[in-house]
Amino acid sequence: MTAIIIFFWILIFIVFYAYAGYGIVLYALVKLKRIMFSKAIRHNPDFEPEVTLFVAAYNEKDFIKAKVENSLALDYPENKLKLVWVTDGSDDGTPELLKSHPRLEVYHQPERAGKIGAMNRGMKLVNTPIVIFTDANTMLNPEAIRNIVRHYADPKVGGVAGEKRIAKKDKDAAAGAGEGIYWKYESALKRLDSELYSVVGAAGELFSVRTALFHDVEKDTLLDDFILTMRITQQGYIVKYEPEANATETSSANVEEELKRKVRISAGGLQSVVRLKSLLNIFKYKTLSWQYISHRVLRWTLAPLALPFIFILNLIIAMEKGLFVPGFYTLLFWGQVVFYIAALAGWYLENRKLKVKVLFVPYYFFIMNLSVYLGFRRFIKGRQTVNWERAKRA
Repeated sequence: MTAIIIFFWILIFIVFYAYAGYGIVLYALVKLKRIMFSKAIRHNPDFEPEVTLFVAAYNEKDFIKAKVENSLALDYPENKLKLVWVTDGSDDGTPELLKSHPRLEVYHQPERAGKIGAMNRGMKLVNTPIVIFTDANTMLNPEAIRNIVRHYADPKVGGVAGEKRIAKKDKDAAAGAGEGIYWKYESALKRLDSELYSVVGAAGELFSVRTALFHDVEKDTLLDDFILTMRITQQGYIVKYEPEANATETSSANVEEELKRKVRISAGGLQSVVRLKSLLNIFKYKTLSWQYISHRVLRWTLAPLALPFIFILNLIIAMEKGLFVPGFYTLLFWGQVVFYIAALAGWYLENRKLKVKVLFVPYYFFIMNLSVYLGFRRFIKGRQTVNWERAKRA
């Protein structure tokens, strides 16, 4: 029984550290860094290099009008901002709609090779020193370009990650409530990661790289944004986080659509762990490796794997003294039972306009971890294609 208890607490530590403990340690280290190396960051307002705003789009006719208007309204000199769209495979009239706008550079081919195929092809046509990637269905704040670009005055910066935001509704369904809370926490972690050393992976909705550092990514890559930015850090550069450059989109239409998205991300996460295995060498990459393992690898591997074992081991330990006899391990076990019942209640109440959103949090947490198992199955069987259908949005 002693061995079971020790193993149980090791698993508890892994899960706690992956989802909360890392954030606590990171916050403490950043606070310490501010005390020891406090200095104001001054940006040069005259630093305005040429920039390409790059959109890889597939059948996005419903978003084109709003996205183009949003792009044209960005606060950056017109003669220094190029607007490039690559529309490989689009057959819904997207290329024709885009070509009606004189400021846009539109590159289309009928063959569809996924987002990374479009990026690899389109980047060969980019001739500005900085490129900013964004999605067709996300809207940027007017200062986004200027706030991203200012970081490149520092030669150590190889990339900049913007902030992804989920548009709030008065009464979100489970997907919206859970996704919104998740991204608020993720944004806080990214900000701290960046302040300590570097962001570990950018969100594809809005991120930027030095054009010279872009290298073609394998054509079967699922998380192009993550692989691309992490390989830049492998070259010795850092990726900064800019919360004042944000991309806003609506939440997934429902949890089924969110699960579809999460499964793809999980399959891509496992693929990334394999392809970035050298980053696990903490003796070589030091702080970067610790951030990468703590923030990403554990969430895609050990933490979800630990959850069912924690439940089973807790049951075994609690049964030793009796499931209904008051005690610490009994309380932990029934706490887990209540948590999963709350997740079940969240599933039942999905998409019902309920004001008590607390039930959606355990449900979303359960869906996040379930997606890792489903993503692992897809990754092992090679069933996740780069040509995927975007999750429907609310």
